[in-house]
Amino acid sequence: MPIVVVMGVSGSGKTTVAKLLADALGCPFLEGDSLHPAANVAKMSSGTPLTDADRLPWLGRIAEEIDAWRSRGQSGVVTCSALKRAYRDILIGARADVTLAYLKGSRDLIQQRMAARHEHFMPVALLDSQFATLEEPTANERPIVADVGGAPSEIAAEIVRQLRERRL
Repeated sequence: MPIVVVMGVSGSGKTTVAKLLADALGCPFLEGDSLHPAANVAKMSSGTPLTDADRLPWLGRIAEEIDAWRSRGQSGVVTCSALKRAYRDILIGARADVTLAYLKGSRDLIQQRMAARHEHFMPVALLDSQFATLEEPTANERPIVADVGGAPSEIAAEIVRQLRERRL
């Protein structure tokens, strides 16, 4: 039963791809941003980047949801920017049954996508801080790396293919 954390900077397509992935796997989807405390949302909406201290309770809540799925023997797909290795250590750490899917794209492409979005609390102005914070996953994290240049359905299908390949 796979549990997948779909990570990437804001605007990389986490929510869209993760929903498609959850549908393909027939499992629950959780929008990690829905677990942010109101103070975090207000801070980001005003254009102020979150600090590590701001993120810790949020990351802990996502990890609790992952552990709840694990304790029930359930699959699940959750989104989380998970920009730093330390954040991914909280979410995944020694959980060998949790897979990281990294949605990777150029700053220019992601900025174009963010500029086209409406009704999202993350302003384009914070994209530079996201890329500055980003520590791309390393090989020892065993990530599935998906290029965000394709259609969301193609990206989700590629992640499913790689998940199946890993289980063989």
